[in-house]
Amino acid sequence: MASFLLKSVLVVVAVFFISSMAQASDPDVLSDFIVPAGSTIDGNFFTFTGTRDIFGSIIEKFTVTKVSKAEFPGLDGQSVSLAVLQFPGGGVNPPHTHPRAAELLFVAQGSLEVGFVDTTNKLYTQTLQVGDLFVFPKGLVHYQYNSDWNKSATAVSGFGSTSAGTVSLPTTLFATGIDDQILAKSFKSDIATIQKIKAGLSS
Repeated sequence: MASFLLKSVLVVVAVFFISSMAQASDPDVLSDFIVPAGSTIDGNFFTFTGTRDIFGSIIEKFTVTKVSKAEFPGLDGQSVSLAVLQFPGGGVNPPHTHPRAAELLFVAQGSLEVGFVDTTNKLYTQTLQVGDLFVFPKGLVHYQYNSDWNKSATAVSGFGSTSAGTVSLPTTLFATGIDDQILAKSFKSDIATIQKIKAGLSS
């Protein structure tokens, strides 16, 4: 009997421990919404106008307009955010990850080549047209590329977190101070090549 009781307690503790570790989403709020101290609550609190002027503008370089809780405090506690991605002809959103959310991308203008790599190093790609959607699973390396050098492209990405986070692989690897020798060994290259990559990123 004592052995059964001990096993039951261990199972309950293990389930509780695993469920607390698997908490990979925004925390639930205990009210309808979260109000920052000193804020006035009216319709303006729930409205974001920072994307009004970007649609229809001339796209000269790859641009991301984020709408997370940092830019739009009304999102705090709502487990959603978005970003507007604008690509000039030939523009690319380099390989990156979002550690706290999956991404659902909707193509609003032009076309995009997209892809992600799973944990078995298998690449999944697709060419998207206006109106198409593509999901990038949470935490996996992915990219978007406008292969049409004559037309710009615009996409809107939704995230299941108010702060999805972005880890850009080129920046993370080559612009954060990792020693050149470590990078050269990791990429089976040489220090001169690593330094050339770093110089290209800094320009």
